[in-house]
Amino acid sequence: MLGPATAKVMAEHLGLLTVGDLLHHYPRRYEERGQLTHLADLPMDEHVTVVAQVADARLHTFASAKAPRGKGQRLEVTITDGSGRLQLVFFGHGVHKPHKELLPGTRALFAGKVSVFNRRLQLAHPAYELLRGDSEEAVDAWAGALIPIYPATAKLESWKIGKAIQTVLPSAQEALDPLPDSLREGRGLVALPEALLKIHRPHTKADIEDARSRLKWDEAFVLQVALARRRHADAQLPAVPRKPAPDGLLTSFDARLPFTLTDGQQKVTREIFDDLATDHPMHRLLQGEVGSGKTMVALRAMLAVVDAGGQAAMLAPTEVLAQQHHRSIVEMMGELAEGGMLGGADQATKVVLLTGSMGAAARRQALLDLVTGEAGIVIGTHALIEDKVQFHDLGLVVVDEQHRFGVEQRDALRGKGKQPPHLLVMTATPIPRTVAMTVFGDLETSVLDQLPAGRSPIASHVVPAADKPHFLARAWERVREEVENGHQAYVVCPRIGDEEDDPKKAGKKKSPEDEAEKRPPLAVLEVADQLAKGPLSGIKVEVLHGRMHPDDKDAVMRRFAAGETDVLVATTVIEVGVNVPNATAMVIMDADRFGVSQLHQLRGRVGRGSAPGLCLLVSEMPEASAARQRLNAVASTLDGFELSRIDLEQRREGDVLGQAQSGARTSLRMLAVIEDEEIIAEAREEAAALVAADPDLTRLPGLRTALDALLDEEREQYLDKG
Repeated sequence: MLGPATAKVMAEHLGLLTVGDLLHHYPRRYEERGQLTHLADLPMDEHVTVVAQVADARLHTFASAKAPRGKGQRLEVTITDGSGRLQLVFFGHGVHKPHKELLPGTRALFAGKVSVFNRRLQLAHPAYELLRGDSEEAVDAWAGALIPIYPATAKLESWKIGKAIQTVLPSAQEALDPLPDSLREGRGLVALPEALLKIHRPHTKADIEDARSRLKWDEAFVLQVALARRRHADAQLPAVPRKPAPDGLLTSFDARLPFTLTDGQQKVTREIFDDLATDHPMHRLLQGEVGSGKTMVALRAMLAVVDAGGQAAMLAPTEVLAQQHHRSIVEMMGELAEGGMLGGADQATKVVLLTGSMGAAARRQALLDLVTGEAGIVIGTHALIEDKVQFHDLGLVVVDEQHRFGVEQRDALRGKGKQPPHLLVMTATPIPRTVAMTVFGDLETSVLDQLPAGRSPIASHVVPAADKPHFLARAWERVREEVENGHQAYVVCPRIGDEEDDPKKAGKKKSPEDEAEKRPPLAVLEVADQLAKGPLSGIKVEVLHGRMHPDDKDAVMRRFAAGETDVLVATTVIEVGVNVPNATAMVIMDADRFGVSQLHQLRGRVGRGSAPGLCLLVSEMPEASAARQRLNAVASTLDGFELSRIDLEQRREGDVLGQAQSGARTSLRMLAVIEDEEIIAEAREEAAALVAADPDLTRLPGLRTALDALLDEEREQYLDKG
């Protein structure tokens, strides 16, 4: 049907393997015949498709190494759409055909990558398709007044994809409809074959709307049915109920606490303890801002399980974090963590650490403590999932920073229990409700939304270094003042600064904003050097970044935690889990290079003690830029949920879901997680009711097929990752 060459490009570059994939490769937008993409708004470095008219075309000859006698040829064509002009360039033998065809007044579709040459936008060697109004075939192809523009790649232009789709469109008639008839009719949605026809060959804007609302429902519904079935299957699994003994480890631990839990912590704890007491595995997502006391809640759940005779495992995404959790949990527990040792309390247990880089002897001992049940609590990295690790009786798994763990890894760890253990997932990234329903739809959610007593507010300000250089000078004075008052500060930079000029990196595409300033992002090593010699001379400054040896990193962190270092200049390695209550100020250099959620995470590192925190966002971006508006948003609120919405609206959902599904291509093509909140919520209800009534979907072959396709994609992604 399609040539093998085209099929190969589609499979390799767009991931389109079947006719179904192609039918679900929806247009990104539509061009109206009379209306042109505004040339004035072209994005840099993107593959664009524009409809425009040739204004003039000139052939130049020039001398070059290849054509020394002035035989080189260059065709320059200017196209216009009334809003702007754009230069097209063709070279060498490539000039003949366009020279004949692109005569002034000709209208055509042009596709290529926008670049800048001599400060003017241009497309070099664009592909083009003439819009002739006369030949039969052309009239048919352009029959719709709306020209679909497809997500394309350099290897395959939008109109070639369009032609391929027109070829397979007739087979849309056989598309199996995943929506149950009652649901579709009840909501007045068009049938799937009709929706596919209308999205690829719309005659009116209303057609596009009909198709979109129908296809959005498909996506939301199929995804929610998959999640509802996972929840249903999980609810059928048996688990050992874990109820803490009345005067056990938990009671002793609570007696040692120097503070009372916040209302939020108590409420969430009740939800968790109720789940732990049932004979089905708990599957709960615990969301809480940095510093809202999630670790305390998780630790008490772990102690409750140890009290009930089980073991608890905590999975951290990195070794540094695993070590930190281990240190802080042992500190919080004191002699309760010294089970079997002299001086250990009666109810004490052992808390062991298990990471990939441990020495053989320490590792052997840790594995032994786990298998005998001597160790009630183990904290580790992915190393915990390995086959060799065996537990005496694993009752609870706590996963830190879920978005770095796939569902399958959770399952692998789950398989370690005699019966499936309870599962608690913690994340410090506030996730809007709909994203939680989509990404973590197989989990129940608990939210910690108040800061514990003793935490201080953080004041955030944007420092416009280019418009007002004296503000930056003042920022360093503020850091000095904090240090003189006995506190410490972080300075965060986007880059390390010892990168070799790696040709692979040099080729990375730059955003127009980067182009505008031609300045690489500030680097830790350079900034640390300048500060130590200049504004912060006489103050103890150290650096921390991801390419340092783990022991050096640890040593630097320990010196900073102990107060021996005043200012730590670091990359985002400090984003997760560094706890230094005495650090009160943070200056983020080139803050516009970080995402909203990332800035919020970073900021959460200060104000962890009783003194108020200060976060300064330094940027050279002009006042009116989108980047500055983003920074103003971060400076104006400490509410992570509010910020995560802003973040989502700025990035595309794909990134959010993609992150969450560990980089996998998101299965959402039509659905916009924020705008379509209602659809997702309704689809979740419909899906739950449907699965409760008919868990095997016996009466809905179309839905089963769609589910297999969705789950197959997930499974493939898992295999790719595995």
